[in-house]
Amino acid sequence: MGVTTGHMKAFYPSSLPLIQLPCPQTIGPHGQDHWPASYPECGSNAQSPIDIQTDSVTFDPELPALQPYGYDQPGTEPLDLHNNGHTVQLSLPPTLYLGGLPRKYVAAQLHLHWGQKGTPVGSEHQINSEATAAELHIVHYDSDSYSNLSEAAQKPQGLAVLGILIEMGETENPAYEHILSHLHEIRHKDQKTSVPPFNMRELLPPQLEQFFRYNGSLTTPPCYQSVLWTVFNLKAQISMEQLEKLQETLFSTEGEPSEPLVQNYRAPQPLNQRIIFTSFTQEGSLYTTGEMLSLGVGILVGCLCLLLAVYLIARKIRKKRLGNRKSVVFTSARAATEA
Repeated sequence: MGVTTGHMKAFYPSSLPLIQLPCPQTIGPHGQDHWPASYPECGSNAQSPIDIQTDSVTFDPELPALQPYGYDQPGTEPLDLHNNGHTVQLSLPPTLYLGGLPRKYVAAQLHLHWGQKGTPVGSEHQINSEATAAELHIVHYDSDSYSNLSEAAQKPQGLAVLGILIEMGETENPAYEHILSHLHEIRHKDQKTSVPPFNMRELLPPQLEQFFRYNGSLTTPPCYQSVLWTVFNLKAQISMEQLEKLQETLFSTEGEPSEPLVQNYRAPQPLNQRIIFTSFTQEGSLYTTGEMLSLGVGILVGCLCLLLAVYLIARKIRKKRLGNRKSVVFTSARAATEA
């Protein structure tokens, strides 16, 4: 995920002030190791993406649930789909925003990262050193504090980005097809087309309760450390045909010779002293915080019922024993009188 600076085309809608970035493959051999020489912040200590090791995360039971507002009703205006030479980017209307974060974050755009045909990896973030086939980033900016995305991109927590890991499944994903079916219209760099609005919520995992939260950066130069990341634990799925369409359709060049647009992901960066917070427990559990609370209440009620049952049984046994004692005493007394 990134914004651009310099002479390259922009990541963001043209209505916003622009910051530009180069394609990851354009600086040196594969580019990434040489970024800090031209963009010093790319070598700083809070960079993204990261490899999320689940045995080292911190569970935060007070982490608010993430709420995507307006995602299911993105309006009626067509959306711009753009091949900017290093990814495919879809502009988003400001009616989409996030709740459950420290401030209101308004949507600006989404884009994808992927590998190349024949390789199983293409995501930027990893979970326990496992990458997936691709990754979707939905970019938002702090509209409470800043007037536009370009200004927010240079400020701490000025941006909030949702990271959705994408794996290959058996069936076509209709939501992603709204984007992928138009790739042939923007095969070359700087080409654009229009996409009818669709339900953006369906791009996300079906359940949003499980996520990781950390402070990081843009994943492309200038690598501003301004991003509040939310990476979902559950994954989206697309079919093999859809993945191959993403891997094979686009070019990073305007004309001949054509250079395939592939492997546009950054390698994981050192975590350093940062803390990764999580909304769910990690001890082999697939339960959300709410489900864990419900489970705890259920166990507590069950224990109380068991204690009550034991108490009633014990009381019944005690009464029976007392009855037997009285019977013995009465029988003994009667026998003595008859004697």
